[in-house]
Amino acid sequence: MGKKIVIALGGNALGNNLPEQMIAVKKTSAAIADLIEDGHEVVIVHGNGPQVGMIQNAMTLLTRSDPEKYIPCPLSVCVAMSQGYIGYDLQNALKEELLSRGIKKDCATVLTQVEVDINDPAFENPTKPIGAFMTKEEAEALVRDRDYKVIEDSGRGYRRVVASPRPMAIVELDTIRSLMESDHIVVACGGGGIPVYHTGEHHLKGAAAVIDKDFAAECLAEALDADFLIILTAVEKVAIHFGKPDEKWLSLLTPDEARKYISDGEFAPGSMLPKVEASVKFAESGKGRKALITLLEKARDGIAGKTGTIIVNKGGKNESDSTHR
Repeated sequence: MGKKIVIALGGNALGNNLPEQMIAVKKTSAAIADLIEDGHEVVIVHGNGPQVGMIQNAMTLLTRSDPEKYIPCPLSVCVAMSQGYIGYDLQNALKEELLSRGIKKDCATVLTQVEVDINDPAFENPTKPIGAFMTKEEAEALVRDRDYKVIEDSGRGYRRVVASPRPMAIVELDTIRSLMESDHIVVACGGGGIPVYHTGEHHLKGAAAVIDKDFAAECLAEALDADFLIILTAVEKVAIHFGKPDEKWLSLLTPDEARKYISDGEFAPGSMLPKVEASVKFAESGKGRKALITLLEKARDGIAGKTGTIIVNKGGKNESDSTHR
């Protein structure tokens, strides 16, 4: 029987500019179409790291060119822009791929807001660099005039840093669910979603933050009662002792095993760590729920249990792959 699947697709897998993205979405769509052809329900969440940076840089240059005419574009608006143009290419490429296989299904992109807690500790310690590099003088002006947080970035100049709070709820959840029930493929929570918080009874205000797309995908997967959370990355399996002589690739992880490896510092922050943490959270959120971490082109085999790292909440001995590269 088909599974309900939420796929988290990295922004880097979509290219660094528009021409690259047009090529990348074709490869991405072929892999996703394989899952749909197998009878699975699919919702796609994507990152936007290169894309939102490009938008932020363009907006910054525009403001610098004529500060009296152009005002800075809020980060939440830049995330919304990235959702639109990535979704545009992705949904069209996916529909084209499906039609070429004789599958008539519509695909829709939902401009998605994700609620965060304005009191999340992440707002007290912003660490996520965004936007263009600046001189010290430009950075000091932003701190003084707009209360931005900035850091010196590896000798290359200064950059703004923003918070990366955890997602609390998907604002457009009912819309996404309705589209799925109508047999649509949905692209949602792009870039982790537009971060918003309540400022009154009904008003949602954009936050100067970025949400990790893996955690947003996990939040959405829980809310949709999905069977599988698939987090696509640059390696076929999760490894411990990564890049060392005793490197070991893992086929199966329980949450307890994953937490031990996390405490041992096995997974890099900003890379594999959030993927494993999101997978553990999903695996523990309901009976029978599984997370899979693997390559895009291996997703179909991963669902079939042939490759990738499965995170599942069950007892017993770890069936990790002991093969060393």
